[in-house]
Amino acid sequence: MENKNSTETCSRIRRMIMDTIVAAGKGHIGGSLSAVEILVALYHGGIVHIDAKKPQYPLRDRFIMSKGHACEVLYAVLADYGFFSVAELLHLGRDGSMLGGHPDRHIPGVEADTGSLGNGLGIGAGLAFAAKLDRNTWRTFVLLGDGECYEGSVWEAMMFAAHHSLYNLVVIIDRNQLCVLDRTEDCNRLDPLDDKLRAFGWDVVTVNGHNIAELSQALSSARSRSSGKPFAVIANTVKGKGISFMENDVRWHHGVPKGELLEKAYCELDYRGVL
Repeated sequence: MENKNSTETCSRIRRMIMDTIVAAGKGHIGGSLSAVEILVALYHGGIVHIDAKKPQYPLRDRFIMSKGHACEVLYAVLADYGFFSVAELLHLGRDGSMLGGHPDRHIPGVEADTGSLGNGLGIGAGLAFAAKLDRNTWRTFVLLGDGECYEGSVWEAMMFAAHHSLYNLVVIIDRNQLCVLDRTEDCNRLDPLDDKLRAFGWDVVTVNGHNIAELSQALSSARSRSSGKPFAVIANTVKGKGISFMENDVRWHHGVPKGELLEKAYCELDYRGVL
């Protein structure tokens, strides 16, 4: 993506996230904002090979949003990409809406029911293993939260993927350094995360998770590697990115700004009535 286009797209997605959460009166705003550039690089940058007009095309790539509580960013990107109407975002969590508080397969563009943390990588590894057995060329991409990496099932899936040489599996870790109640390194230290992943048999690269060019370069290399190992991208991000009073503040894991804070948030996002 050209820099101007990617910046405009990310700004639009952040405004859509805000509109969605304000309309619903709830939502996981911090972790949605931290993952914007990651999903924009994947979808709008053409990394994930999909077609919104053919959502069930057998040879499509698969994307698994393991950190399913941050569904608002996924919904915004899927709507923006054309899987369903942008107006549907305003019905999040309401009776009769297809959009719930966690992604599920009834939603166009969603490949797996997620939100129970630690499950997404196991699903993704299974999909990648099936594709390898069938000699298909499509890839599986999984987005993990860094706090989610406390789950033992994540590391079981890591071992499985390395053991079966799942070169077609790509994991992106949203490394915003915060979990629901604390900083990851104060709660249960993850670093050196890159060394741990390599010790489990993965190729690893670390990037600025808010730099589309770095993300695109790293993710594009997933198809050209020859090592035979699964591939992990550690994306260093800022929780609440784009809204100054939310950035790096654990209190904004979940919540909705109101009053003057809402006005400030929209001002910083250059609000232009996306929805």
